[in-house]
Formats: sequence, C-alpha cells, structure tokens
Amino acid sequence: MKTAEIKRRFLAHFEANGHSVVPSAPLPAIDDPNLLFINAGMVQFVPYFLGQRTPPFERATSVQKCIRTPDIDEVGKTSRHGTFFQMNGNFSFGDYFKEGAITLAWDLATKPVSAGGFGLDGDKIWATAYLDDDEAIEIWHKVVGLPMERIVRRGKKDNYWHMGIPGPAGPCSELYLDRGPAYGPDGGPDVDEDRFLEFWNLVFMQYEITDVRSKEDFQIVSPLPQKNIDTGMGLERVASLLQGVDNLYEIDEVRPILDTAAELTGKRYGAHSGQAAGQSHPDDVRLRVIADHVRTALMLIGDGVTPSNEGRGYVLRRIMRRAIRSMRLLGWQEPALPLLLPVARDCMAPSYPELATDFERISQYAYAEEDAFLSTLRAGTTILDTAISSAKDAGRASLSGDQAFQLHDTYGFPIDLTLEIAAEQGLQVDQEGFRRLMADQRARAKADAHARKTGHADLSAYRGALDDGGPVQFTGYEEVTREARVRSLLSAGGTPLQAAGEGEQIELVLDVTPFYAEGGGQQPDYGLITVGDGQVEVYDVQQPIPGLIVHKARVVRGEVRSGETGYAEIDVRRRKAISRSHTATHLVHQTMRNFLGETATQAGSLNAPGRLRFDFNTPGAVSASVLHDVEQQVNEVLLGDLEVHAFITSQAEARRLGAMALFGEKYGDEVRVVEVGDYARELCGGTHVARSGQLGLVKILSESSIGSGVRRVEALVGIDAFDYLAREHLLVSRLAELYRVPNDQVAERVEQTVTQLRDAEKELEKLRAQLVLGGAAALASSARDVGGIAYVGTEAPEGAGGNDVRTLAQEIRGKIDAARPAVVAVSARAGGKASLVVAVNAAARGRGVSASDLVKAALSGRGGGSPDLAQGGGLPASEAPALLVAVEKSLSSV
Repeated sequence: MKTAEIKRRFLAHFEANGHSVVPSAPLPAIDDPNLLFINAGMVQFVPYFLGQRTPPFERATSVQKCIRTPDIDEVGKTSRHGTFFQMNGNFSFGDYFKEGAITLAWDLATKPVSAGGFGLDGDKIWATAYLDDDEAIEIWHKVVGLPMERIVRRGKKDNYWHMGIPGPAGPCSELYLDRGPAYGPDGGPDVDEDRFLEFWNLVFMQYEITDVRSKEDFQIVSPLPQKNIDTGMGLERVASLLQGVDNLYEIDEVRPILDTAAELTGKRYGAHSGQAAGQSHPDDVRLRVIADHVRTALMLIGDGVTPSNEGRGYVLRRIMRRAIRSMRLLGWQEPALPLLLPVARDCMAPSYPELATDFERISQYAYAEEDAFLSTLRAGTTILDTAISSAKDAGRASLSGDQAFQLHDTYGFPIDLTLEIAAEQGLQVDQEGFRRLMADQRARAKADAHARKTGHADLSAYRGALDDGGPVQFTGYEEVTREARVRSLLSAGGTPLQAAGEGEQIELVLDVTPFYAEGGGQQPDYGLITVGDGQVEVYDVQQPIPGLIVHKARVVRGEVRSGETGYAEIDVRRRKAISRSHTATHLVHQTMRNFLGETATQAGSLNAPGRLRFDFNTPGAVSASVLHDVEQQVNEVLLGDLEVHAFITSQAEARRLGAMALFGEKYGDEVRVVEVGDYARELCGGTHVARSGQLGLVKILSESSIGSGVRRVEALVGIDAFDYLAREHLLVSRLAELYRVPNDQVAERVEQTVTQLRDAEKELEKLRAQLVLGGAAALASSARDVGGIAYVGTEAPEGAGGNDVRTLAQEIRGKIDAARPAVVAVSARAGGKASLVVAVNAAARGRGVSASDLVKAALSGRGGGSPDLAQGGGLPASEAPALLVAVEKSLSSV
C-alpha cells in the first residue's frame, strides 16, 4: 500500500467518524517561542488543549509534517528514527476520551483492506499503558478483547507524553505490531522494540506541565480545562509495516533516493547487513542518512527555511551537510544534490504537489548550499593537511582535540572526515579531547535553550486575563477612538492590580480596543487611554497569547482603576504612516516577484512610520537596474490610485484567488485578504491605506545580503521619501554650484575628480618610492663589517609604506657586491607601531644566516618569512632603533 494511500485512508476513516480534516501546518513553528519546528501532530492544536482558544470543532484529524532532530545521530542506525516524518493524528477537544480513542484506533488498524482499513493481524498487536492507568487496560482487555498477556504497563519514560517543553501532557497507550522472530526475541515491547514496532500512540491529554527537565522529570501545574485526545500514528512506520520492508528508509517515499545514492557510489544496499537495523553495515547506515536527510532538506526548503548559521537555517544546514559528507564517505566526490533532490521531489509530490511547482526555488537554495559546503571541505582539507604535516615533522602520532574541534567549529569540517583523512596518513585524533570540547559547547547551547523554555510557564497572568473575559475585540480597522472598559490591570512584572498611580509602568487589557498589536512585521500603535481622572500613555501593544491584546503604558496623570470605563485614542498620524509603509511592502513584494520570479518570497519585514524593511528569498544580489525598475513600477501603481480592499474568506478561496501566503505563518480556516486593485493580493492582518495614491512616493534606499540566499531592501514612504529626495536635490545643487555645471553633469564631474585624485595618489606613491630608494646606493656603500658580514641597519623615511620598506631592503641588498655576505635591516614606524624587514643575500645564507631567524630573534619569536626576506612588527614605535641593534647583535654571534 503506497504511503499516499495510507494517508488517504487514515483521513477518510476519521472523517467518516465525525472528524474535521485539518491541513498540515508549515514546519517552522512560528507561533511557539519554544520550538524551532513542528515536532508533533498536536502542536497546532495546543491553544485548544490549553483552553486559550475555543476550537471550531470537537473532533479533528490531520497528517502533520514534523521535524525532530535530538536523535539525529541515530538516523540510519535503527528502524525508527528519522528527522522528517509525517504524523497521522486524530484529536478530541472535550468530546470522546479513552474508550473512543482506543476503539477508533483498533478499528482502523484491523479493518480489512477491502473495507478501507489497514488489515493488520489483531493477534499480533500488543498494547502498552501507563503504570496506574487501570481504565485504559480494562478497555483494551474487556472492550477490544486484547489478552492481558499482550498488555504491558510502562513508566513515564515510555508512556507519558509531552512536547519536551511546558504545555499540555498526559499518560498514553501505544500500539505495537509483532513483526516476527526474524527481527528479534519474543517477549513484547519491553524486550525488543525492533521486533515489536510501535506504530500508534494514543495520548490522554489531561494536564498542563512546567519546569520540564527531562522526559520523566517535570512538574504538573493543573488539570486542563477539559479532557482531550491526541493521537500520533507515524505514517512512515505504518508504511514500512504495510509495504513489508524492514524500516522506514525502504518505503516508497524514501527508497528511490537511497537506491540512487547507492547507484552513484557503487554500493549494494543490504549486501553486508542483517535483517535487524542493529546489524547494519556502515555503508547502509550512510545510505539511509542520505535518503532521510535529502528528503528532510526538500521539505524544509519547501516550507520556506533557507540555510544559515542560526536557528532553523542552521538545522537545515547541518542536515544537508550530513547528507553531503555521507556521500563523500561512500566515495562520491562530485555535487550530489542535483542528482538526488529531483528523486526526492518525485517521491513526495503525490502528497505535496507544491514541491513540484516550487522546485526551481527549492533547488536553487539546495544546490548553492552544497557548492558552498564543498568549498568548505576543500579549504578544511588544506588546513588539515597542514596540521598533519606539522604533526609528522614534530614526531607526533596524533592530532590534538583542539585542532579537530577548530576544524569542526570554525570551518564546518566534519569530525568523521578528520578521522578518515588522519587515518590514511597513519595518525590518530584525540577524540576524547574533541568530545570534551563538543560537550562543553552542547552544555552552553543546552543552557541557552533551557532559558527559552518558559513560553507557557510565564503566561499565567495573561491566561487569567483571557479566562476572565475571553478574546479582546480589535476594532482598529474601522475606528481610531472608542470607549472601552479596563478589564484587567497588571504591573510591569505581571502582578494583578486594582489601581495604579502617576509614574507607574502598567499593562492594560480592554474589552475592545482600536490599538493594533505588533505583528506581521507591523509596529504597534501608540496613543492615550483616559480613565476617570487618570490618563495613560501607550508605548507598546502586544498579543502574548492568541486573542489577548495587552497595552503596555505609563500613567501620566491621576489614577487608573481596574473595571472602570475609559476612552482609547490612537496616535492617528503614526498609524497612517505605518499603514502607508505596510501597503508599500505588499507592492514591493509583488513587484519583486514580477521581476525576479515566484521564488522571491517574503522572509520578513518591518513596517514603521515612513519606512519599510523587506527581506526576501533570492539566491543572489539584485542589480541596480532591476531595483530601479522595481521602484518605477511601484510608483506607477501609486499613480494609478488603486483601491485597497480587505475581506475575510476561507483558505481554499484565498488560494483560488491567488493570494500570497507567507512561509512559516499559520492561518486559521478563515483568513483576511488584502488587495491593491488587481495588482497585489496577500493574506494579511495589518492595517492599510484606502487607496494606493495615498502612499505618495516610495523610494528604495538600499539592497544588501542578510544571510545565505536572503536579501534586504530598505525604502522610505510618503513624506519621508519626499524629504529624502529634497535633501538629495540640495546636495546635488550645491555640488553643481561648486563645479559650475548643470545638475545633470554633476556625476560626470565627480567621476573626473575621483579619477584625478587616484592618479595623483599614484604619482605620490612613485615620488615617495623614489625618495625612499634614492639613498639605497649610499646606504649600501656605508655597510659595516660585523663578523665578516656586510651589515646595513637603517630606519625608513617617515611615511614609507610596507611595500616601500621591503623594496628599500631589497634595493640596498642588490647594491652590495654579491660575493660579499650581506644582511640589510630596515625598521619603520607607522600607526604607533614599529616594524622590521630583514633581507639576506645568497652569500650570507651560505654561512647559515636566515632572515626569518634574525626577525624572530629581534621580535622575541614574532614575525617570519623566508630565509632571504622576512618581516614582523607589533612593538611600540619607539622601539624601531632597538630592532636594528638587535639584528646586529644576533649577527655578532653567528
């Protein structure tokens, strides 16, 4: 049974049982500060489990794209671990509970294929339950009919589920299938989890937890508002069972990638491995890593993640590099992704057709990253070769852990390649030292990550405010002032207050508000809220949890009390300026796509009063001519004075209309679409102008790189753009006045001036060199005999550059009789520091004199070069004469 068919049957089964089919959320978990990626099917439903939002359905089902990387080193070694996977899930929000979840799962798992089920043999299914969950055990035994000998009690490590961060949790019951004695010993999941393969986890979501220290160490805060069901059936695991293959790397969505990698590297998959994953040959493990990681990279880039050195981008980069280096370890030295990624696309497109339509963008980023990493490998190999040579010259049998760690940490050079290349040269590597340094780095990273894991735990005061009155209604699309009641009053530290006096920093929650909370790249509204005889100045507006708008403010007059009715008014001038910037961002986004193609998708933005910052994905720099054309087309749209219209519709209708959605953003069933005439159409919750002509003018200031494959455009809008052009006009007019030419000839005259200045600098260089070298003959003729060696020690003229000093030393040396051993030392002062250049002729080298040794002796080991010419520096400028004396002293002892 194909994986896509398994997915279809799962959704059909639960839809037939009253569940709403919910599409997969994008992999980047934008709404949760604790997660880089969606790592479980229930993540997009967390607000429903916690009671922060009212679910639009009592039952739901989905097939969620997921990424998990903590076990990345286990990929390929077991039949269970993969970085990207798809989680079939069914969810109940206060509707059915344990018996409903267990019977629905058993029905689908054992129902015949001809009836729409998976046709698994019920006599081979085992179930586990949490230690004290007698209720679940009774359901399995008495309702389903599972024998007690196939029901196993297990502890928190195995049968208590949470996301690894503060949030919802609960005991669980898991379904295992006995794959037979060929996969391991009998005895159930406690004995062998390769033979007894888990394929479905039923979580009885009952509690909220915090202070998560490990899988088993956490604190239960309180019961959830209602009992819920969250199940997860690994699509890849079920596919491996129904397709009769040994592991998830051999299913129809993964095996073709593995086979292609094997063909390219000349390996025969499975030829040297046992049936169980633990009996795998290293080559087979590497082939599985390649297949898993190439598919994962495809899915991540498909969801808008691009390679970088931090966050999600770093995870993607690491995954890609593991695949590339695995190909190298198998003997493939050329770029591999152009041959592997299209295979992954063809495997996944039946379930995700957007991967095929968007493949041009995906492949551009993937291939560029591989090219960059291959360059890194080449550079790292050169550095490693030098380290190996030095170790051999010093008679050492190994490379230090510091060297291996520096190659890994600074140059991205994989430790396994370091081990491989060192072994080829007969050297070992201090792996213990390397692991210690890696452990130190991981400990620092873990401490940083732990500090972030407070997203749900720190929101109790806000949850209380939301529970007291429900979601806050935002009215700012239609009005800028209104009456409102102070529903909650909090201190800056989150403590509930009854009243606050002048000078205090507070947070207010109103029942309705015209203030826009920061989001979607748009800065928040500022303004005033008057309550009785008190008045507060709002300087920030945020939405810490969905549905709750919080006004951060300071009391500027009188006293403000909770429960009182007041009057809210935003800073209209600021709002209008921000709205102009936000509409301009939509226009810049659409116009960039017009000129650069559909791959130029938004990667971030800032909409501030009078200015915007727009980040977008594109492989290379945007030329000045394209920027000019983009700016011109945007301003032509402004002249067209198009109507800006916003409306609410369904996701499906928005997609049909061609509305752009941003990668990584999560949208509900209903979405807000903003249109600028027929020119631009985008999903957006921000505020906008009524007509494009109200923007006045858009002026692009700059375009630059902010990361691999991500560019940034900054622009001014409205009066700020006019002010900028006015200043530019004054500047050009002033230059025209100075040059006494028309304005349109200023650029030409400036270029002429710059050319003249450069020519003058070159002439000055020549004159300076002539001045420096003019005395070379006289200096050579005044050489003194020091131990049978002609020695010239002199200080270069003031202002001489480094090249001049070296040239002077060589010029003096050349004017001394070649048959006479000679040493020339020239010191110089520049930038408050002294430098030294020493030149030695062939006759002196024949007597064992080395320029490099003389420099190092004078500078206490610093500096270096060749035996005939060396240099160094770094001492205070006042030491310049002493350096010449030091060289002469060294010659005396030769």
